[in-house]
Amino acid sequence: MTDSSTPSLSAPHQGAASSASDTPLLEKLNAAWHRPALWIFGAIVLAHWAEHLAQTVQIYALGWPVPESRGIMGLYFPWLVTSEALHYGYALVMLVAFWILRTGFVGRSRLWWNIALWIQFWHHIEHALLQGQAIYGENLFGRPVPMSVLQLWFPRVELHLFYNTIVFVPMALAMYFHMFPPPGEEAHGKGCNCAWKPPVRKKAA
Repeated sequence: MTDSSTPSLSAPHQGAASSASDTPLLEKLNAAWHRPALWIFGAIVLAHWAEHLAQTVQIYALGWPVPESRGIMGLYFPWLVTSEALHYGYALVMLVAFWILRTGFVGRSRLWWNIALWIQFWHHIEHALLQGQAIYGENLFGRPVPMSVLQLWFPRVELHLFYNTIVFVPMALAMYFHMFPPPGEEAHGKGCNCAWKPPVRKKAA
């Protein structure tokens, strides 16, 4: 006969597993999954920035015509460069990712991450204008091609290389201060393990 007063040894383990499985996705992305999420997001942003840089090299170093200067992937898949919907979709996804992953940052890293987020917000607005013109078939200011606001003064290739650069730089600073927090900002909260900790050296006996 089983004694009902005896506590189950499996109960704590089951409770912990249930608690972990019930953790909201957003909380996981800013805690235990913050590091892999940042690595994946960072790699995507860096690859996109490198494509813009390659396009600039093709124009100014190799002397290619602008329509033929499509970065690396664009040489094989031209629609990656010509599709306004794709550019807008990327800008929107990037903005959402900045917002989702921001609560895992604190202190100085949070400041730089917010700066990158707000720059990307404006970058997203510029792409929204381009996408709107592509949808309605009417370009701003009577121009022959879709135009964003700052494109009135700066060529599109150089402008969007600039946008991606000024988003990437504060993002990289945020990740640096997140991995190597200044004194007093070591606590990342909610189980985030992004902070780099040097190995503890054992003292000689």
